Amino acid sequence: MTKSGAVLESDKAAKVMEVKKKLWKLVKTIVDEDDYKIETADEAIAALCTLKFFKDSKESLSFKVDDALAVPQQFTCPLSKNLMKDPVVLSTGQTYDRSFIQRWLDEGNRTCPQTQQVLSPTILTPNQLVREMISQWCKDRRVELPKPVENFDWAVTDADRKNLHSLLDKLSKSISEQKEAAKELRSLTKQMTSFRGLFGEYKDAIPQLLKPLSLGGVDTHHDLQEDLITTVLNLSIHESNKKLVAENPVVMRLLIESLKSGTIQTRSNAAAALFTLASLESNKPIIGNSGAFKPLIDLLDEGPPFAMNDAASAIFNLCFAHENKAKAVNEGAVKVILQKIKDHILVDELLAILAMLSCNQKAVEEMGELRVIPCLLSIIRESTSEPNKENCVAILHAICFNDRTKWKEIRAEETANGTLSKLAQSGTSRAKRKANGILERLNKAVSMTHTA
Repeated sequence: MTKSGAVLESDKAAKVMEVKKKLWKLVKTIVDEDDYKIETADEAIAALCTLKFFKDSKESLSFKVDDALAVPQQFTCPLSKNLMKDPVVLSTGQTYDRSFIQRWLDEGNRTCPQTQQVLSPTILTPNQLVREMISQWCKDRRVELPKPVENFDWAVTDADRKNLHSLLDKLSKSISEQKEAAKELRSLTKQMTSFRGLFGEYKDAIPQLLKPLSLGGVDTHHDLQEDLITTVLNLSIHESNKKLVAENPVVMRLLIESLKSGTIQTRSNAAAALFTLASLESNKPIIGNSGAFKPLIDLLDEGPPFAMNDAASAIFNLCFAHENKAKAVNEGAVKVILQKIKDHILVDELLAILAMLSCNQKAVEEMGELRVIPCLLSIIRESTSEPNKENCVAILHAICFNDRTKWKEIRAEETANGTLSKLAQSGTSRAKRKANGILERLNKAVSMTHTA
């Protein structure tokens, strides 16, 4: 190995150690804190991906100066097939060039292009180590490192502005012109990031878009309502529009009304818009106070699978705000969620929501009344999903520590099947901790009874 190669290897080793230390802190936070932020998990995933990337590419990336200039596969974006300029990691662990994956997301896609997993949330975490490795690769070959592309090829033109004003103007005319304009706006905001961003330049553009809804009379024109609400969904994907939509009370009112009374596709798209808007922290309490929970829970209760999924995603995002948990519980979330779980519908997603709600005393009481304990213990015994087991035991832990009347039921099941004892031995770190906490509480209660 050359002297420069040895220095590089030492530098890489130092960076890897730095990533490992960061990962250790993040994992400790996740294990120790039940209510850790979702961003913490995303950072941990990014750190793991960086380490995996380095491990996978250790043999193929030797950085010898006399290598050919063919770009290593690990340095190419799966979407562009070119050298990455600004590598970022998705929550699925895949690395992409920021401009290309952002374009993919801005086009309304909510899945990872490679794994097809649903992205929740769609946070892009910089992959610094990969970027430094690409930089060094370029430096060794005297190749200029391409600068990250800002805004890609999405520049707004005067023609775009003129077209937007013309289409918005048509929304105040005859019903046929309204439908034509709404359909065109739906298409443009789906395909063009520039057009979505253009709405942010004019504060009245989004209220003007929904003017046909505010005037009423769309009850017999469901296609018009669907096109307008879907356009709001497309607009909400753009970061600069999230505050504009959520902080406008008229727009939020019309969005909630469509969530209540539109066609099933319109209601589903309205729920998807709320899910996207709720990715902004400041929007969570606004949406929670807008009356969104009741229609979201109704959609979860009665909608087809695709609509239930959008409703569940929106409820999940909103419940990261502590004040929204009580609102969800008060609107009947616990009963609907538990029934869906018992029917084996969206079990993974709904258990995660139920675990979040278990910090609410009323939710715990309702779960007890609805006979949740046998259901949760059954899932722990039969499921192969570690996250599901974790969520189940977390809920049981909350019940055990808030409702003494359920101790007898849990103890009887434990005597018969030893479910918690087995989980305490073979579960994840968090599951073991929760299971042991319950067992200690039950054993202590028995000991106190015998002493008395």
